Amino acid sequence: MSDYSDDFSGEKSKSQVKRELHALQELGQRLAGLKPDLQRKLPLTDALRRALEEAPKHTANSAKKRHVQFIGKLMREQDIDAIVALLDQVDASTRQYNERFHNLERWRDRLIEGNDEVLEKFISEYPDADRQHLRGLIRHAQHEAAQNKAPAASRKIFKYIRELDDTQRGLR
Repeated sequence: MSDYSDDFSGEKSKSQVKRELHALQELGQRLAGLKPDLQRKLPLTDALRRALEEAPKHTANSAKKRHVQFIGKLMREQDIDAIVALLDQVDASTRQYNERFHNLERWRDRLIEGNDEVLEKFISEYPDADRQHLRGLIRHAQHEAAQNKAPAASRKIFKYIRELDDTQRGLR
């Protein structure tokens, strides 16, 4: 019998390796598009941080392409799962971001329509919330809704809730 075996399960094909490298390059491009304060929150090596800072300086297409490949190479040394988890929370095109956004909208609506019990439940979930400030915003939003005015206070509640959520998740 021959020693030849068709079992390649332990090896990656050249195409698979290329797909993985391109995925790392795309992730690197997403990182380069982030604001610097969000980049600082990510667990990145110093070399990758410098490369991300230099990315906007490259304007010629060939230079951009080389730099993206360089960033992709540096991405191999990173904790990809932690990076993707943070990106999914801040990237508006992801399902996780949209779910988080809708959850915050539901909280806002329940606070405006609800009573002290709903407020207490919110405070237990977000202990850093300023109860007095939030009650004032809720009363103002209820008053605006009763008079069919524009929902300015409702927007302020959402902004405040979102800031609390960002702080709790470590995004601020």
